[in-house]
Amino acid sequence: MVCGGGGGGREEAAAKAAAMDIFGDLRRMNKRQLYYQVLNFAMIVSSALMIWKGLIVITGSESPIVVVLSGSMEPAFHRGDLLFLTNFRDDPIRAGEIVVFKVEGRDIPIVHRVIKVHEKENGNIKFLTKGDNNEVDDRGLYKEGQNWLEKKDVVGRARGFLPYVGMVTIIMNDYPKFKYALLAVMGAYVLLKRES
Repeated sequence: MVCGGGGGGREEAAAKAAAMDIFGDLRRMNKRQLYYQVLNFAMIVSSALMIWKGLIVITGSESPIVVVLSGSMEPAFHRGDLLFLTNFRDDPIRAGEIVVFKVEGRDIPIVHRVIKVHEKENGNIKFLTKGDNNEVDDRGLYKEGQNWLEKKDVVGRARGFLPYVGMVTIIMNDYPKFKYALLAVMGAYVLLKRES
């Protein structure tokens, strides 16, 4: 329980007044303005999707941008770092390279370093990964009975990063109410923003 001085009623009333003001703005808009704002919002969303799909085509990765969710790759990458990936199928996988891979049965991709590569004469490649900050290799993370990863498991290879930019994503996942509040505020802003 959080205790504080009085005034809680005033803050609640101010929040209700702000919410009513937003709905008042919506009511004051004529239909044409409202349709224009909705179309504007739809264009922003579709533009973002087109940019994302374009990045997928250019990088060859199903997820060209990912956020590091744990400290297993420290000191190379920290929790919240934003990674830029490519996944060109012709590029060989080499020991020391940082890859993002998905394991059957796990939804979230893992960012770790390749520590061993086995290349067969037929060109088939298998490799083993490990987090820089982990004591043991990743065999415990792979699906049961799997000792090596194959190229099909790779989502992408780290080509660059922005430190801590992905913390916003981590906060939104850890606190879903914050995520919905942020989305509501952004949606309201786009719908209610008037052209000058």
